[in-house]
Amino acid sequence: MKKSRPPLPARVAEPGAVVDDATWMAVIGKMDEVYSQLIADEVALEEKNAALEQSQQFIYGLLASMSDVLVAADLEGRVEQTNAALCSLVGRSDAELQGTALAALMADTASCEKLVQAQRAVLTRQDSATLEVELQGPAAPGVPVEFNCSARVDSNGRRIGHVFVGRPLGELKRAYHDLREAHEALKRTQQQLLHSEKLASLGRLVAGVAHELNNPISFLLGNVDALRKYAGRLSQYLGAVHAGPGAPALAPLRAQLRIDALLADLPSLIEGMSEGAQRTADIVSALKRFSVVDREDRAPVDMVGVVDRAIHWMKKGAAPGFRVEWLPPSGPCITNGSSGQLLQVLMNLIQNAADACAALPDGRLRIALEQEAGWLRLRFTDNGPGIPEEHLPRVFDPFFTTKPVGKGTGLGLSISYGIVEQHGGRMTVGPASGGGAEFVVDLPAA
Repeated sequence: MKKSRPPLPARVAEPGAVVDDATWMAVIGKMDEVYSQLIADEVALEEKNAALEQSQQFIYGLLASMSDVLVAADLEGRVEQTNAALCSLVGRSDAELQGTALAALMADTASCEKLVQAQRAVLTRQDSATLEVELQGPAAPGVPVEFNCSARVDSNGRRIGHVFVGRPLGELKRAYHDLREAHEALKRTQQQLLHSEKLASLGRLVAGVAHELNNPISFLLGNVDALRKYAGRLSQYLGAVHAGPGAPALAPLRAQLRIDALLADLPSLIEGMSEGAQRTADIVSALKRFSVVDREDRAPVDMVGVVDRAIHWMKKGAAPGFRVEWLPPSGPCITNGSSGQLLQVLMNLIQNAADACAALPDGRLRIALEQEAGWLRLRFTDNGPGIPEEHLPRVFDPFFTTKPVGKGTGLGLSISYGIVEQHGGRMTVGPASGGGAEFVVDLPAA
């Protein structure tokens, strides 16, 4: 900003004094120099004022955008500076808070005592202090806040007050809750991965054992067929020998060696060997189907056959008094999926029903399969003690189990629930009409 130079003073000569032009020129030069310095100082002052105003706006912007509560108080505990977070928390404007005693913002006497103790601790130990207090909110009677109190000093290092920085405990609790849930989810995922790896290793082991058993079973089945043919030929030959002229002489030896009983028992022995070998072959075939690594592609699966296999396998290890009532439908019920995974789901549901009814003398599970509106619905209804209502929302949670320690991992229903979801279906649980529990599995029909 350019300013006009003041007019030059009139040349007034004192009586008896003679002032020449050089003196006047020197005076004018000094005046110009002083005036230029004055202008420069004024410009510098304006620049500093602009920088100071910019710094203040920056600080005010930071205070307004802080989500944490900020309070600057003097040594007597009167509020000197606040931010928008505190104003919003207590429902009062910054102008109303200026000069207010900080203790007047506390909701109870205990909070006031904590405030005084924190200020005293900062003054004596010369470090910060942490306190949890309740502030008077606009609606709630008390808003819990965790403050960190520290000393405020001037440029000379002299204490002039305290600074309180805090955050409502509700936000901290939500953050801790989210962190805890994320940690629990991570642990569940790690356990599921470990369980999946164990199952994969078990599947590879079973597949190897089934492959090794195939060879001796094939030999046994082949030899049984040959033995059956040989037995028929020997029986025909011995019949001809016993009918010949030398039969009376062979009668004592024939009785001693029990040839007639041997020939009579030989067909049943061969049939027993054949049936045992065929059963073993069926077991190996089922193990291979169960242990095969599932692929992403799906194939048509008849759920009637899957239910039959699941019942066949699980009844072997169930209690003698446990009954499974299963009336298969007349026609096939086809869905697209993995027969091994669906077999795992059904075996788990049958095993859970058997465990629930273990203490009953007449434990019973009723399985029904029906097809309607493009869906296959499987109902598993037992007559056990049922599931308590408070446990129903957590039945499919990983690691949740009501079984005694060592009797269950709490992963069976969780994994089964995930398998059904992967197949585009849904699994629900609820109390049965006549007592007990009822699991319902819905799968899309092919």
